[in-house]
Amino acid sequence: MPKISNRGMEMPQSPIRKLAPLANAAKERGIKVYHLNIGQPDLPTPQVALDAIRNIDMKVLEYSPSQGYQHYREKLVNYYKGYNINVTADDIIITSGGSEAVLFAFLSCLNPDDEIIVPEPAYANYMAFAIAAGAKIRTIATTIDEGFSLPKVEKFEKLINEHTRAILICNPNNPTGYLYTRREMNQIRDLVKKYDLYLFSDEVYREFIYTGSPYISACHLEGIQDNVVLIDSVSKRYSECGIRVGALITKNEEVRKAVMKFCQARLSPPLIGQIAAEASLEAPEEYSRDVYDEYVERRKCLIDGLNRIPGVYSPIPMGAFYTVAKLPVDDSEKFCAWCLTDFSYEGETVMTAPAAGFYTTPGAGKNQVRIAYVLKKENLTRALFILSKALEAYPGRTE
Repeated sequence: MPKISNRGMEMPQSPIRKLAPLANAAKERGIKVYHLNIGQPDLPTPQVALDAIRNIDMKVLEYSPSQGYQHYREKLVNYYKGYNINVTADDIIITSGGSEAVLFAFLSCLNPDDEIIVPEPAYANYMAFAIAAGAKIRTIATTIDEGFSLPKVEKFEKLINEHTRAILICNPNNPTGYLYTRREMNQIRDLVKKYDLYLFSDEVYREFIYTGSPYISACHLEGIQDNVVLIDSVSKRYSECGIRVGALITKNEEVRKAVMKFCQARLSPPLIGQIAAEASLEAPEEYSRDVYDEYVERRKCLIDGLNRIPGVYSPIPMGAFYTVAKLPVDDSEKFCAWCLTDFSYEGETVMTAPAAGFYTTPGAGKNQVRIAYVLKKENLTRALFILSKALEAYPGRTE
């Protein structure tokens, strides 16, 4: 039988989804599973988006332009202006989710064996897209004990060599919820400038910042305009994960020309998704405010609840809707699987994402999990109670 490719062999499984068969089997046994493993918001999509889909009066669902609809991109210019990000419609390319934006950025800017420096833990699919592009991720460790803040510049410079081509950040961060400070962003800017690197900045969670500190976009950094490639998506801010609409934004014309070749090869971004995303820009301010307030309440509920469980520690995330928590277990992957195969309390269990899958350093994150606070507060409270019972019963408890 023919062998699959090395790329196929190296491609990592998603730490978020790979335990899904165990969760499905638990449900088939009649067990209720509280899903804290995946960033799928349960909050409603804006009504204007749902109405726009229902009211489509097109006779043919045709290809859209490869770079996305001009009228949608023009409206996005005003959206970004609200965050002091000054771009033109020509700077914006619409993609099939933020994921395609990352992949096309890598394919357009990196050669095989080029290296990208990424703070870890990091969104696991970055590693997958790097493998697809033939590039290599070099991770720089952040620690839960330091709240996942960036290491000093010297640690970055130790990783930089003739193969280094880019730095990739997610701000606010998935999986940690960390928000980079102005000092940290300036540190990254100086490195990008000094070594003439690309800066890929995934900023899909900008709506969800829970501190008085200002949001610092990579697009706000002076002197590196042509180095910055911004990654965006409507999935989280409008609870529209399924419409698969994202964006790649850069002032670098050469990068845009290269990205467009990949866009033309895949023909067009989702037609119906763009209709919904464009309509969502007209959602009332009340929608965004209510969503934000709900996440503030959920964050407090989750973090307070986690830190009350004996042996559990979570820093306070300042953005997004995730946290990485340390558990008193020998191996979080075993624990997460055990919760689905061997444990239930009053017919219920919890599903979290083993954090080791967000690291590339062997052994890192072994006693950590990523938790998404995407459930309503009463379900979060119940899930935390079930988690505490699971930790009491787990045979591999370490404290």
